Amino acid sequence: MFTGIIEELGEVVSIEEIGDSSRIRLRGPVVCEGARHGDSIAVNGVCLTVVDTPEELAAGTGEFSADVMAETLHRSSLGELGPGSAVNLERAMALGARLGGHLVQGHVDATGRLLSREPGERDAAGNLRWEVLRFSLPESVTRYLVEKGSITVDGVSLTVVEAARDSFTVSLIPATLALTTLGAKAVGESVNLEVDVLAKYVERLLESRTLPTLPALPPIAPTAPIAPTAPTATGEER
Repeated sequence: MFTGIIEELGEVVSIEEIGDSSRIRLRGPVVCEGARHGDSIAVNGVCLTVVDTPEELAAGTGEFSADVMAETLHRSSLGELGPGSAVNLERAMALGARLGGHLVQGHVDATGRLLSREPGERDAAGNLRWEVLRFSLPESVTRYLVEKGSITVDGVSLTVVEAARDSFTVSLIPATLALTTLGAKAVGESVNLEVDVLAKYVERLLESRTLPTLPALPPIAPTAPIAPTAPTATGEER
């Protein structure tokens, strides 16, 4: 699990195609600190596994390698990366650490594209205080988005400002623009989207909710009619 709080802006060093999959090598000194073989690192929101040997990691190059299978290349934008591409990197969250963003699995639900960038206010020095970005939204995940809900865009935990039928907007502060790939993302470029997993679980539970099937009760046997009783004489009649 991840939080969607990017730790480092890394870089693709090389990509080796192996059949219909790829082995990607990335530079990220921060996320490589203390990394071990088999650790999980999110790359642009995709959970990948470190495949380097302990000896390779001990060399301290600040680089790591991960295998990307065909399914991941098909469902995410990682297939569009090349040497020199910037990527958002985050190590798996530690149990007991602060959850600064929201629960992120690193499992991409769909890809979208940046539709527009709209600058917001500027401070007295002319520095941009925020920027509004609009992304396309595939129909398959539209129902999971709500205003002020959470979504992960290229691994970045963001709050939905407007949730339309086929698009959504987010507002990015200067820190997010400077420390993630979203600051330099060009209109038309693709992004990985992961919706809030809690929404998917709630949907599945509601779909499967049915009344329990109760066992049939045995038929009630007919009873004989009760004969009327004679009135009891009172003391006056005697």
